[in-house]
Amino acid sequence: MNTIASSIRARRASASPIALAVASALLTLATALCAGNALAQSPAKTRWTAPAAAKAAAHSYSHSAAAMAFADDLAQRRDLNPAWVRQQIGAAQRIPSVIRLMQPAPSGTPKNWAAYRARFIEPVRLRAGQRFWENNREALARAEAEYGVPASLIVGVIGVESLYGQHTGNFRVLDALTTLAFDFPTNHPRAAARTEFFRSELEQFLSLAERTATDPQSYLGSYAGAMGWPQFMPSSWVKYAIDFDADGKVDLFNSQADVIGSVANYFKEFGWQRGMPTHYPVRFDPNQSKEDFETLLAPDILPSFGVASFTAKGAVLEGPALAHTGKLALVELENAGAPSSYVAGTENFYVVTRYNWSSYYALAVIELGETIKAQMANGN
Repeated sequence: MNTIASSIRARRASASPIALAVASALLTLATALCAGNALAQSPAKTRWTAPAAAKAAAHSYSHSAAAMAFADDLAQRRDLNPAWVRQQIGAAQRIPSVIRLMQPAPSGTPKNWAAYRARFIEPVRLRAGQRFWENNREALARAEAEYGVPASLIVGVIGVESLYGQHTGNFRVLDALTTLAFDFPTNHPRAAARTEFFRSELEQFLSLAERTATDPQSYLGSYAGAMGWPQFMPSSWVKYAIDFDADGKVDLFNSQADVIGSVANYFKEFGWQRGMPTHYPVRFDPNQSKEDFETLLAPDILPSFGVASFTAKGAVLEGPALAHTGKLALVELENAGAPSSYVAGTENFYVVTRYNWSSYYALAVIELGETIKAQMANGN
């Protein structure tokens, strides 16, 4: 899912495997409960329950003063029909599982790059990725030629984001965005900023639906409101999604060409540099001082050192890395109790983290795409 923050955070990394597992379990439970309720047969003897319409109204935002005030303000600023905006926001349902999934991860949980990588570089995703590449060779080649973004990176992103369209989300986007806009968990350390973010995304979503004459209540996506194969948030859809198949509309749910072109365009807009590697291997001089090591780590994933400065502080580069003309960052990926992994990240590595502000995510999408490419070259 696209980035939802505006400043660099220290030690950018994905949620720990434990936290990811908890979130996945909650998401599976929520989906199962919804499916179970829809399929269950009424028992012979039951307690009286309120009619469905009454229960829906009790959990909708039609009676939320804050939500209705937001609807009126949005309609005025965007020149939308006030009754339509009120109707859509009022139809949104409060989803408790969405609130739970947004709870901050437990503090002190160790990160584990090896475990995180194994979730994505695995046989099912590799086979699906190879099929996707084989079925979309022309669009991938065209995107690489036009935007300079390697086909392998595009394939890696789509594989991690949605397993090539297999996991695009089962939450109504309208419900998810409205829930997070007005009931974001207050114990989150950035609750105020996230609330404002999701209100902005809700505004973008409704404006997009109105402009494209689509039903906002029909969109399904992630618990955070991300949509389609590339899991674009509404603002990213508006800014970066393109009609790459030239059929007159942008469709990130059904047009694989639009998905490919939009991912490539996203990276280009964030400063992707054609031909530049994303990272290089790095090791350390045995005599490197602790002070130099900490200096290299201090900027986190932001490229801040030229090659000469980087190597003068005890980082050892070889081959093409020594000829790199841009800035580098020492990227650390923790491995729980085992020694950390490190790479020398370039400005293009930093661009990949603009899709998801996590060094773990960035290296996972890079390595997934490169592994699929290698398998295809070997005829596997």
